[in-house]
This record gives sequence, structure tokens and C-alpha cells, in this order.
Amino acid sequence: QVQLVESGGGSVQAGGSLRLSCVSSGVTLSMGWFRQAPGKEREGVAAISTSSVTTDYADSVKGRFIVSRDNAKKTLYLQMNSLKPEDTAIYYCAATRREGWSPLRSGKYNYWGQGTQVTVSS
Repeated sequence: QVQLVESGGGSVQAGGSLRLSCVSSGVTLSMGWFRQAPGKEREGVAAISTSSVTTDYADSVKGRFIVSRDNAKKTLYLQMNSLKPEDTAIYYCAATRREGWSPLRSGKYNYWGQGTQVTVSS
């Protein structure tokens, strides 16, 4: 089993920035970020391939969020800029050891972190 631990969440004003981190206990292939707001379904936010060649983003965050990874440190990042109140959610890190590219589909990922809360006030 691969263990994932998220950090970096917090409370910010609209327009502010946060950087989330996810440390993995082992080697993975694709990794991604998902979020779940109160009363809403989980949605894919961003994903990145093994060597950072390919990324994908939800339309709602394109141009504002940047996903990256440092394989030497086994760490995934999500830089979130120009945050909006609608970005408020619990953010989850996900990873897979399965080959293939289905970046924002939760079914691709078999390892999940416990989540970190992001709250954006207006």
C-alpha cells in the first residue's frame, strides 16, 4: 500500500493563494487532486503524469491552479492562485500504480490521502 499525506490547507481571503503538498510513501505513476465541497460530489481538479510531461485541469481552475511533482522527494503539489469562495472544499491527493491516462477520473486512482481543508472567504 502507498500512503499519501496532504498538507498546506488553510483559510484565505478571495484572491489569495495556497500551495498544497502531498507526500507519498512509495513510487507511483499518475497523481491527481480531487475536492469535495459541503453537500456536493467529489470532483477532479488536476492531474499529472509520471514525469510531469502531461497535465490536465478542470475547466473551473484552468489558468489559476498549477499541478507539479518532485519525484526525488516523492511529493505532489498544487499551487492555487486567485482563489474564489467556490474553491472551498476538502482537497484529496490521489495516486495510482496503473499505467494509462485518465487524469480526472477517480476510478483510476487506488491510493488516497485523508484530505486537507481549504476555505476561501469573500
